[in-house]
Amino acid sequence: MQQRYDYIIVGAGSAGCVLADRLTECGNHSVLLLEAGGSDKSIFIQMPTALSYPMNTEKYAWQFETQKEAGLDGRQLHCPRGKVLGGSSSINGMVYVRGHACDFDEWEEQGAKGWNYQTCLPYFRRAENWIYGANQYRGEDGPLGTCNGNEMQLNPLYQAFIDAGKEAGYPETEDYNAYQQEGFGPMHMTVDKGVRASTSNAYLRRALKRDNLTLMKGIVARKVLLEGKSAIGIEFEKSGNVIEVRANKEVISSAGSIGSVQLLQLSGIGPEAVLKDAGVEVVHDLPGVGENLQDHLEVYFQYHCKQPITLNSKLGLVSKGMIGAEWILTRKGLGATNHFESCAFIRSRKGLKSPNIQYHFLPAAMRYDGRVAFDGHGFQVHVGPNKPESRGCVSIISSDPHAKPNIVFNYISTEQDRQDWRDCIRLTREILSQPAMDAFRGEEIQPGKEINDDNAIDQWVKENVESAYHPSCTCKMGSEDDPMAVLDEACRVKGIENLRVVDSSIFPTIPNGNLNAPTIMVAERAADYILEKPLLAVENVPVWIAPNWQETQRINYPKRVLDTTLKSQ
Repeated sequence: MQQRYDYIIVGAGSAGCVLADRLTECGNHSVLLLEAGGSDKSIFIQMPTALSYPMNTEKYAWQFETQKEAGLDGRQLHCPRGKVLGGSSSINGMVYVRGHACDFDEWEEQGAKGWNYQTCLPYFRRAENWIYGANQYRGEDGPLGTCNGNEMQLNPLYQAFIDAGKEAGYPETEDYNAYQQEGFGPMHMTVDKGVRASTSNAYLRRALKRDNLTLMKGIVARKVLLEGKSAIGIEFEKSGNVIEVRANKEVISSAGSIGSVQLLQLSGIGPEAVLKDAGVEVVHDLPGVGENLQDHLEVYFQYHCKQPITLNSKLGLVSKGMIGAEWILTRKGLGATNHFESCAFIRSRKGLKSPNIQYHFLPAAMRYDGRVAFDGHGFQVHVGPNKPESRGCVSIISSDPHAKPNIVFNYISTEQDRQDWRDCIRLTREILSQPAMDAFRGEEIQPGKEINDDNAIDQWVKENVESAYHPSCTCKMGSEDDPMAVLDEACRVKGIENLRVVDSSIFPTIPNGNLNAPTIMVAERAADYILEKPLLAVENVPVWIAPNWQETQRINYPKRVLDTTLKSQ
């Protein structure tokens, strides 16, 4: 390998693969892409239905754990991060949610100048190849294939969930990634012709055909090489050897919300106290590195199903073999979907301008790790509040790049976060009690109908909540006068020349939705900043906001009201 490149990118994940493609496509720049993991060619990565395998496999994911979380009575939660080509886009649930328009307007309000919805939308469109073609919200010429699975044709429960939402007084939305996020409708996924549309498949495959891209796998990034307050390269390990490479132009960390923090702090960039405690020389005291950590939590709200139509009957070896064989031969059927084919976004209380609760509906009762919850048929929704107040931090504990950092989310540490969970449980039970679900709904498996007062809900949530695997916001963009901002609006590290961070750590606040889509958008936009290209023309498209959102939590009165539902509804 050569020792100098124009750009060095650390991390071939959701953002790094996008950058590798965009920075090499003109042919004028040499790029080195460094990745800790290896090949993503496994059938367990490429076949959408096998999603539970890679995220729980040491080979494909960093198996991080949180510290004991006080708000969860000392529980430690699993926090896997992709360690393979495609990063977390190769191990995630393939759910494609951009976020609400208000999320990006909030970024700008928080100091990320120019990152409002209308300026971000063109980059969502540029990335996307939407199965139903382009419109003013959706793209069709981009590399990232998006669809809505089997279009809900394979199971009547998908439509029943949407109908129940309407009966509960919520709107229906044809496309939550377009004009109207709020409501119930089909869910979209990053699946292209039956295969996982990771950024490795969508972006990196074509970029690797170019002579000006070099990919190195199986490396351990040790630190950014600095000359004064300027980044000049990267030091990394490969097969036991320590190697230094230099960047003619820039070093870009796309190692994710945990990895980018670790790399900056190992390089002496971060909070002075954290660096000194870890035995790292302080090069640049930047207090916000590792702070502002945010995540989404979720629970599985589960019911027995009275009809034998759920995926619980497809979990035996014979059924799995048949599903796998069909997928291998045709790239169709149950193997070609993540099974989240209907969903919802609602507001938990009046006074919220945009949704803060998200539902993934699954026609099975099981866990992310593939374990079945019980014998028989069942269905569930994955649900949780998506705009938490709680903030955590990531910090290295040693100068050893192999040592895992401390991760503390401070989950459910504010009274509003606790109240949002109480509202979430009660509203979910009310939605699933609507007439549309009567033909399918059996006994409530969990939480269980006895979990209805505040104390019982609080305790059940503490014991059962899991991470949705959306850590973010640890190297946030912000204004010049924000002491906790790590980056400016062009993703440049404040106080250090020729060093950027481009991944989900740059978000000022976590969006209302899964993180893969906005991370890809961020990388698309950052590429134009890096190459000093004109930013894409600003869109001015309409966005649906619920009428009378200040006074009402939903648009209509529900058909069936539970005694345990919020009195304020």
